[in-house]
Amino acid sequence: MRAALTIARRELISYFCQPVGYVVTALFLVVSGIIFSLEIFKPAEPASLRAFFSSAVWMLSFIAPAITMRLLAGEYRQGTIETVQTSPVADWQVIWGKFLAAFCMLLVMLVPTLVYLLMLQMVSKPDYGPVFSGYLGLLLLGAMYLALGTLASTMTQSLMAAYLGAFFFWIFAGFATSQGAAALGSPWDTVLYACSPRLHTANLAKGVISLVDIVFFLSLTVFFLLLAVRILESRRWR
Repeated sequence: MRAALTIARRELISYFCQPVGYVVTALFLVVSGIIFSLEIFKPAEPASLRAFFSSAVWMLSFIAPAITMRLLAGEYRQGTIETVQTSPVADWQVIWGKFLAAFCMLLVMLVPTLVYLLMLQMVSKPDYGPVFSGYLGLLLLGAMYLALGTLASTMTQSLMAAYLGAFFFWIFAGFATSQGAAALGSPWDTVLYACSPRLHTANLAKGVISLVDIVFFLSLTVFFLLLAVRILESRRWR
């Protein structure tokens, strides 16, 4: 576990040694700030961050791949993956360490958004239950997105391919679990709606903490990370 934490610390520092960390954070905060000012922080609107949580589903679908695209693909391009794999570090520690760094980057992006809650507190009395569960939903959603992005990064040495692979996966998943489900009708629509990240996030944003929603996000996160480990292991023997 110490090796994984060492990798995570190195990766997290590297985000801010390059423009990507600042650009991604600034982009997320600018877009979320616009949504907050236009949809939430205005007269006659309820003191709720539900619009912010809802918009984060599509914001993270293109921001999360930017965070993860270089995790393994960058190692392949620079030829440093051989050094990593010949060191006394297990493949699962490499994947876990890099994923943990990406998750910490997500936390860095979300912490400034707590200012929105303070602003609502100044003018009204927000219900902290849905706010807590909404942020929990964002963390679970973000972890799932980052896990898929980590998997995409293990599959190619092209940063652009890693980014587009993760991005279009979630675009397709969003379409399939909304318009696709409506077009297919019963009984497939029930199955597809149950696989919708947007609906699971919306449930948590309402203040409803359900074991079903938590298991959905965690199971897919673990599944994607296990696949990433297997792919990295297969590359060791090529």
